[in-house]
Amino acid sequence: MARLLYRRSAARVCAGLLLVVAAAGCGAPESDDSDSGDEHRKIPAKPAKPVTLDILDVAGNLQLTQGMIDAFVKEHPDVIGKVTYSKAPAPDLAGKIKAQQQAGRVQIDLVLTGTDGLAAGLSQDLWSSMTEHQDAIGTPDYQEPAAEMHKLAQGKGTAVVYYPSGPLYEYDPDKVENPPKTPQELLAWARANPKRFQYADPANSGPGRTFLMGLPYLLGDADPTDPVKGWDKTWAYLKELDKYVGTYGSGTTETMKNLASGSHDMVMSTTGWYINPRALGTVPQKMKAGRFDGMTWVTDAQYAVVPKGVDADTMSAALQLIKWMLTPEQQAKAYDDGYFYPGPAIKNVPLSMAPKKSQETIAKFGVPEFDRWIDEFSKKPSLPAQAQVKAFDLWNRQVAGR
Repeated sequence: MARLLYRRSAARVCAGLLLVVAAAGCGAPESDDSDSGDEHRKIPAKPAKPVTLDILDVAGNLQLTQGMIDAFVKEHPDVIGKVTYSKAPAPDLAGKIKAQQQAGRVQIDLVLTGTDGLAAGLSQDLWSSMTEHQDAIGTPDYQEPAAEMHKLAQGKGTAVVYYPSGPLYEYDPDKVENPPKTPQELLAWARANPKRFQYADPANSGPGRTFLMGLPYLLGDADPTDPVKGWDKTWAYLKELDKYVGTYGSGTTETMKNLASGSHDMVMSTTGWYINPRALGTVPQKMKAGRFDGMTWVTDAQYAVVPKGVDADTMSAALQLIKWMLTPEQQAKAYDDGYFYPGPAIKNVPLSMAPKKSQETIAKFGVPEFDRWIDEFSKKPSLPAQAQVKAFDLWNRQVAGR
């Protein structure tokens, strides 16, 4: 349950953070860590002595990667002597890092973040260049969709986990006899069963976002990458669906609780949101997952970024750690309890390589068809932050605010 609550809180703050991204200036922070200095300095192959690495997680990423990090520290005590972990809401990230940089005392050495915190830091030029140190990391053998998500980091971060998120839906099979195969069938079901279908505010919910960003592909909109000029069919559809939704969830956890309590019969979901809450017992195991015919997956990823101002020895340790996290043996730990299913960002990491607990959890609570659907349907990266801000604003004004 703690995992679900953390994910909800991270999602809840996304809208505010993206608005900060939209409004933030692009000037570099006032620090002595300029492009001409920090980016081009020489980084040693190994720290002069073991470093203490301070890691901040603003994405719930440690659930997937802490096992990787702890294993590195155990096997490489000459590189990292100690790791301290902390967590924070994503909107706090940019302000916290910028304040430290302006004070000339960067105390956070490595940040684990989703696209929201990544974009906030990019807009204010807070992250060190990874391109400058690519030799130290190597060339990760990314799955193609993960490679596309990696590009969103603009050379200032490294994708460490990935999943094809959605749009999927989740339903009570005792209440939904013929699950919808198309958005039109979903609309017809909602019309016949008012206030029994729900999705959460897209700015505060992964399933809500993937539903919003996946509809333009399903409906054949003019330009699925342009919510302002290219989503006429999507906005018309959502306005009509709004008549039968009732209320929107403030976050995904709320919709899952409503499904579990029986106040709603169908909610939007993702691979991870289907597996993990059922594994935790928050949602009854009997619930089923469904997808639309001809769907396009909207993908997601989480990143490791290093703030500007980190000293050379610490940067060396961080680079070695990131390289380690992208090896097949460590990537297999990203299967976790289905939180970000599948999880690995690189190729050729089957579930059979994952820890026994992960294999057992996914065997019991997963969906065998997920892997087939992942192979079968095309994948597109999430909208960049600026486009998401526009989409969320339009949804608030044209759909929820009607």
